[in-house]
Amino acid sequence: MAGLEQYVVRRPWLTDAVIAVAVLVGAAVIGVNLSDPDGARPADAWLADGLAAVSSLVLFGARRLPRVTVAVAAACVVALGTLGYLLTPLVLAPVMVALYWLARALPSRLAWTYGAIATAVVVAVAVGPTLDRAVALRAIGPALWLVLPLALGSRSQLQAAYLRALQARAAYAERTREEEARLRVAEERLRIARDLHDVVAHHMAVANAQAGTAAHLLDSGPDVSRKLLADLQTTTSTVMLEMRATIGVLRATDDSGADSLQPAPGLAQLPELVGACAAAGLQVTVEIQGEPRDLPPSVDLTAYRIVQEALTNATKHSGSSTAYLLMTYSAASLTITVSNAGAADAQPATGGYGLIGMRERANAVGGRVQVTDTGGGPFEVVTTLPLHLQAPVGS
Repeated sequence: MAGLEQYVVRRPWLTDAVIAVAVLVGAAVIGVNLSDPDGARPADAWLADGLAAVSSLVLFGARRLPRVTVAVAAACVVALGTLGYLLTPLVLAPVMVALYWLARALPSRLAWTYGAIATAVVVAVAVGPTLDRAVALRAIGPALWLVLPLALGSRSQLQAAYLRALQARAAYAERTREEEARLRVAEERLRIARDLHDVVAHHMAVANAQAGTAAHLLDSGPDVSRKLLADLQTTTSTVMLEMRATIGVLRATDDSGADSLQPAPGLAQLPELVGACAAAGLQVTVEIQGEPRDLPPSVDLTAYRIVQEALTNATKHSGSSTAYLLMTYSAASLTITVSNAGAADAQPATGGYGLIGMRERANAVGGRVQVTDTGGGPFEVVTTLPLHLQAPVGS
């Protein structure tokens, strides 16, 4: 059945041909040859057959010119009624088919207006000049037969519009899913880029400081140089492991047999981070105010990455050997302050994406970052993060 429907949809001319032939047989061969109850039959049978044939063949244009088709078919039927032929459903069939396609093609109000005019004219001919007790029967029959295709055509039009709306909605949902998937991919790439930047920038800055200090003390303090070189090896191993864990996200699949990745870093790894800075020659003083508490994973990771980036900037750009880290827990937020006093030989933090990344990370969890950089003087990063996730700032 579905195959037949698809065949008919692909070949509408075949459907029109079948309908036209069926209506031609019913109207021209049977309808005009019916006699009234008294056995009388109007003359001019050849004219009646011609009118019935014209009203049937004109249906080939019903899809393209529905109003013209209704007008021609109704005129032929009116002519048959004027000649004295009974307006049976077989004779009315061409007008019925034309009215159906009219209701399918035109807006509902316009289609019913044209249909009402055609119906009124045909019913007037069917009733005739004689007003007797059977006038209601002569009027109701043709009226109902002509209203029926109008109702069916309007219903078919509504159903087609509903199907088009469903298809449009499905297409829109498909486009939305694709756009959302692309957006998620872009967000994941941005997150991975931030992680890679934080990992590489921090550890490479520490490694650079360690290597420079070891080279400076190679002659005067060989024992210290050896310790710094050992710490350098540890630092480079750590950055390799973190990069492997970060890039592993790109290669991991649900059904892969690879080992599970290490948990994302958080403030629990703060002592190791401070120790790595100390090995690079930056002594970090840590102070905690308020009662520490567990943070949501995304906030915990954001806090760790911001502290890491701030200490990286202190290591690379500050001439001072000390930094101060203050973590203040309040009822609704965590405030992280990283600062150092600066020095005369400090280098301004120009270029790079560290500060941008810190602001984007904080904004993603509903926090904010304020940076004070005097270009070689004191450097301070103040970050406020919510203890409960909320909408990003500016969203």
